[in-house]
Amino acid sequence: FSSLFIIKKLVNIPINFGIAKMRAINFSKLSSIRHHAVGGQKAISPFLNCASSRHWLTPTSTNMMTNCNFRFHSSEGASLFHDDRISLAKEGNDLDKQLRSDVKTMGSILGETIQHFAGREIFDKVESLRLAAKSWRDAGAGRDESQKEACDHAFKSMCDTAASLSNQDLKTVSRAFAHFCAIANAAEFHHRSRWNEHRLAMHATSDGKNTSSAMIPAEDSCGGVLPQLLSRGDLSAEQIYQTLCSQQVELVLTAHPTEVNRRTLLDKHRRIQELLTKADDLRSKGAVPNFEKKVVNDSLKREIGLMWQSDELYRRKPSVQEEAERGTLVVETVLWNALPSFLRKLDAVMIDTLGEQYSLPLESTPFKFSSWMGGDRDGNPNVTPDVTREVCLRNRIRAATLLKNDLSEIAGRLSTTFCSDELREKVGENARAPYRVYIASMIEKLGSTIDWADQELRNVQGSSQPFEKSISVSDIYLTKNQLLDEILLMYHSLNDTGNKLTAEGKVLDLIRNLSAFGLTLCPLDVRQESTRHTEALDAITKYLGLGSYAEWDEETKLSWLQAELSSKRPLIRTTDWKNNDAFSETVKDTLDTFQMISEQHDDSLNAYVISQATTASDVLAVLLLQIDAGVTKPLRVVPLFETLDDLNGAAETMKTLFTLPAYRARIGGKQEVMIGYSDSAKDAGRLAASWAQYETQEALAGVAKEHDVDLVFFHGKGGTVGRGGNPATFNAILSHAPNTINGRFRVTEQGEMIYQNFGHLDRAQRTLDIYTAAICAEKHTSRQSPTPKWRNLMDTLSKISCDAYRQIVREDERFVPYFRSATPELELSALNIGSRPAKRKVSGGVESLRAIPWIFAWTQTRLNLPTWLGVGEAISEVLRSEDGDELRSMYNEWGSFRTTVDLVEMVLAKSEPSIARHYDNVLVNDAKAKELGSAIREIHHKTENAVLDLAGHKTFCETNILLQRMLQVRNPYVDCSNVLQAEILKRLRDCESEEEEAVLKDALLVSITGIANGMGNTG
Repeated sequence: FSSLFIIKKLVNIPINFGIAKMRAINFSKLSSIRHHAVGGQKAISPFLNCASSRHWLTPTSTNMMTNCNFRFHSSEGASLFHDDRISLAKEGNDLDKQLRSDVKTMGSILGETIQHFAGREIFDKVESLRLAAKSWRDAGAGRDESQKEACDHAFKSMCDTAASLSNQDLKTVSRAFAHFCAIANAAEFHHRSRWNEHRLAMHATSDGKNTSSAMIPAEDSCGGVLPQLLSRGDLSAEQIYQTLCSQQVELVLTAHPTEVNRRTLLDKHRRIQELLTKADDLRSKGAVPNFEKKVVNDSLKREIGLMWQSDELYRRKPSVQEEAERGTLVVETVLWNALPSFLRKLDAVMIDTLGEQYSLPLESTPFKFSSWMGGDRDGNPNVTPDVTREVCLRNRIRAATLLKNDLSEIAGRLSTTFCSDELREKVGENARAPYRVYIASMIEKLGSTIDWADQELRNVQGSSQPFEKSISVSDIYLTKNQLLDEILLMYHSLNDTGNKLTAEGKVLDLIRNLSAFGLTLCPLDVRQESTRHTEALDAITKYLGLGSYAEWDEETKLSWLQAELSSKRPLIRTTDWKNNDAFSETVKDTLDTFQMISEQHDDSLNAYVISQATTASDVLAVLLLQIDAGVTKPLRVVPLFETLDDLNGAAETMKTLFTLPAYRARIGGKQEVMIGYSDSAKDAGRLAASWAQYETQEALAGVAKEHDVDLVFFHGKGGTVGRGGNPATFNAILSHAPNTINGRFRVTEQGEMIYQNFGHLDRAQRTLDIYTAAICAEKHTSRQSPTPKWRNLMDTLSKISCDAYRQIVREDERFVPYFRSATPELELSALNIGSRPAKRKVSGGVESLRAIPWIFAWTQTRLNLPTWLGVGEAISEVLRSEDGDELRSMYNEWGSFRTTVDLVEMVLAKSEPSIARHYDNVLVNDAKAKELGSAIREIHHKTENAVLDLAGHKTFCETNILLQRMLQVRNPYVDCSNVLQAEILKRLRDCESEEEEAVLKDALLVSITGIANGMGNTG
């Protein structure tokens, strides 16, 4: 019940009694009925709180109480230090209550802020929507026929409120819900750290044993995995140690446009989390001085107030350079500190668990970081060779600056006069503070490195500004080993002179950062689609009078490519194509890209990824173009297999390559292959794609073993399930096919996931911990492989699901019109969150749409179609067949399959077909398209039943209490954002006024941000 309903019932006011009449009532007698509102606390608005924690009336109710003695708000009501919070902190036995209190307090401050800057009327509209959404949820959200009347009434109330708003008010009210979801996210992120700290504290004194307590003893943490592996009895400490020392995770940061929040707001969200942490620390000490309370409370109000007054929207698309700067900012601001801190903790756990002699080696690199930002030119014409040159140079400037700052700090600390003889030789006998003198030369050289990179940058940009002096590469650090050798000399000198503790402080952290990030911070991958290389070679063969390369068959291509790779003469000179009109601009761009690669110094670039790779010639083409451009150390060539057909043909392609002497001679027994999770799922549906990815990795691992090639898989995953993501990283890694990881794991971290996983120091360290624990556990965990029966069953499931998926997405002529009218897909291009176009080609339908906007659009309407479409049909059909029992056994006994199904179940739990139906009712005008929408929702309903049946669950994710609580809190706010968005889209598509169109576009983008924040992901 809403508070208004409770008030009317308790004071015998007719339910249909209007608000205007309510305002005229003397509410003084309400004070006597306060205690009768059992459970009334649930109705308290998270947007505003009363002065006392005993007050149960919502702001909507208090607005009516003109003559009431209760105050609308007091500064104490919006405090992180009210009496209940202090007692909760002391008890420490219900941390979830602390989370709810945090959200409630910040919601209260947000409510005050909205009233102050937008007015009471806007606040009342926000509350009206929220209460109606809550009533709708309480009435079953369209899933409970017995409450249909109450449900329809509540939903109509939401729609009527949205329809009554002006265009400007639509934007303002949408902002309220978007910001609430954002601060709720901040509170939840902080709460995870709070839980981890609580578990660490409990572990520190468990069983009376005081352990290192560097990491939590969880099943997905090194603090739990290492003791568990050792306790099994079949592994020695030495074996576990060797695994940890040899394994490596490489995280590739990509600028895929899925982070909808501006950096300005992300910074505010981060500072809010820091304030929540500070409040926890103060409360844990007991009585908090009033001054300290005020400082923290005022700071929190300040951040939320400034957040409300900030522009949430990107007003223009970022340049590629800006995009790269945003993406690598997390390295400079978080990972530079988080990585050495994590490695210090890992070292402590290794010593504590395995023994004193098993310390993490000095230059061990369990993690490397790379980037696609500035190198990924697939379908993005904005990534030119000069742009890549710029980003590489800027990365060198950032890395050198970080290293220089750290060395300056170390120099300030190292005032000791003692050093080794070797270091003394470097600085001279008269150096009173030898380390400072030694470090000064490194700082000077790093300064020259920065100046050199800036000089080169201005040359690339065509600047006419003269240089003060020309700097030669002989005066700078070009490779990390040049600097690392000098720092190691200092490290060993400190150890040799009895200063081991000093050596293992900031100096050790610097060594580990330099080992991980080098002098280029994040080396770039170059990515381009295979057709661009075919086009370039076709132009070259025509110019040379050899015919059309594009028209040759695969055998002819391979024969010619091998011959050219074995030849010492150049294929074509730069002067032949640079100013030659016979070569198109795209061909010149492709050839200039290889020219750019040849100019780069060590570690600036990493790998060359070929998207849409299908044949062996696609790989040889890139190798040849590199060598012909003069690349002395060719980048490793990584084919990306994306579509279902590409995945199914990948093993045969690589087998062909491994039998070619010209290719084997150049790879040094090592090969990397990228698996595309996004496009394969978009092509065939989630279930068919998952099985194809699993089988492909198995087959490729077998081919590599047969040809004695060390194979590393590069996993191109997004944040959402529809793009290969899995919020349970540890389980996701262990669900990979056995013998396909082997201690090496390369994976993309995309868009909003970069901030979610690495945006805060504690969160970044926890993410690194999970990856490390998972890769170690995966190598030493025996897992069930699919039996022949299960493989046949998976083939059947895959075929049924793929056919069902494609029947809707590809074959139904109603689908494209439905998709484009029922979702904000057409409007997403206005969301200026990435430099890359939404489509690889300007023309084309869904097949040319990138996987991100494909997922993004369906996430916004809460239907999440790409993740579940086809799954229900496959499961239902097999459950009804004679293989039904075998399918249930497969789910219960095979972890990989169970993980896939459970992920679909999680997405179904987050889906809301009633919301999707509302989009159809408001936005879809074509009768046939509406029929399709209704049919899709019926398929969704059957899929729900099929998944629940297979999982043996009565409700979705019934064992995942955390997810249930999250959805319970968030759903009403996301529901409101959806209703507002549908109204905005309706008006926007009918709008004829440019001025009003601008307001509505802003409102739409705000609603998109709100839904993305509420759902926890975008694309």
